[in-house]
Parts: sequence; structure tokens; C-alpha cells
Amino acid sequence: MIMYTVAEDHMGDNEIAQVIAFICGIIVILLMIMGLASTDWLMALGWRQGLFAHCIEEGAPTPLPFNMPDPPGCYQARDNAYIKAAAALCVVCLLTDIAATILTGLGLRTQDHRDKHKYYRFAVFCMGIALVSLLIALVIYPVCFAAELNLGNRTMWEFGWAYGVGWGAAIFLFGGAVLLLCDKESEEIYYKERKIVRDDIGGGNSMIGMGHHAGRSGTQLA
Repeated sequence: MIMYTVAEDHMGDNEIAQVIAFICGIIVILLMIMGLASTDWLMALGWRQGLFAHCIEEGAPTPLPFNMPDPPGCYQARDNAYIKAAAALCVVCLLTDIAATILTGLGLRTQDHRDKHKYYRFAVFCMGIALVSLLIALVIYPVCFAAELNLGNRTMWEFGWAYGVGWGAAIFLFGGAVLLLCDKESEEIYYKERKIVRDDIGGGNSMIGMGHHAGRSGTQLA
């Protein structure tokens, strides 16, 4: 009975880890939506640039960054390969994280331990893809922008809060993936302890049976 309690405690602790991983997945979804919708990835005087649009403020000094001829307002993002690539990778990150979060939720809901392990395993795979995609986007965006900095027509550039949100999402993705990876080890511990419990119970029953048999034999001899 003591061993059975320890095994159940392991499963309880593991469920807490999966709940936290599920919450991390939800947070990443919210952060990625905010980042994708924002134009505050890259900022300069009178200029804001996101993954899908850039905005020119009223009274922005001329010449505008990258010699844009547009009047004040928001426009579709510039036709640059690195901007499109970063946007596509962030969309991939969002979609795969949604899949990972759904799979984690299904794993929490089911009572079958084999199904739990299967759901969590695929969730880790999806979170891994999401994390790699996001990290690539966060690296290529500033590196490729630096290559065209001489066309910026501004002396000072800074990355906005939306770019920082991307790194925040990466941290939560990493944490969620690590928590889900803990499932495999915990499952192995759980099944080993259950096997020990069953063996102990089986051994105890055998000893009781032998005791009863010996008692009957002693009575017959008497």
C-alpha cells in the first residue's frame, strides 16, 4: 500500500507539470497573436515596422526609411524576403503551438495512461517545431535588417515591444516542452512502481496461501 501511494503521488506531480505546460501553450498563443498583429517590431523616428505592415507617422522627417514615398499612414510590409520569412515562421509557430496546446489538453482529459503518453509525445514534437521556427525568425529578422541599415535614413533604430514578446513566447515554449518531456520519465517510474506493488501483493498472497496449506497439513497429521 505504501508503494502504491508513492506511485500515485508521482502521477499527481506529473499532472501538475502538464497543467503548467498547457498554460504555457495558451500564453504563447496570446503572445504570438499580439506579436503578429503589432507594427512595433522595429522602430525609428516617425517609423514603425511589423511583420505584415509598416506605419509612417505624421511629421516624420524625410527622407523616409528605405526611401519610401508614401504619405503618413499604415501600409503593407515591404517586399523583403527576410520580413516574409520571419512572418511565415511566426505563423508556423502559432499554428504548431495551437496544435501542441490542444494535444496537451487531450492528454490531461484522458484517463488512459497510454493515450496520455501518446498525446504528450506529439505535443512535445509540435512545441519543438514551434520553438525552432520562432527562434529562426527572431534571429534572421535583426541580422537581415542590419544588412540594409545603410538604407534606413535614420541614426537610431530600436526593437519594439513586439520583438520582445517573441522572445517571451520562446521562453514559455521552452518551458512547456521541458515539462512535457518530464512525462516520459514519470510514466516509466509509475509503471515500474506499479509492477513492484503487484509483485509484492502477489508474493504476499502466495505466502498466505502457503501458510494456509501448511496449517491444513498440520491438522491432518495431528
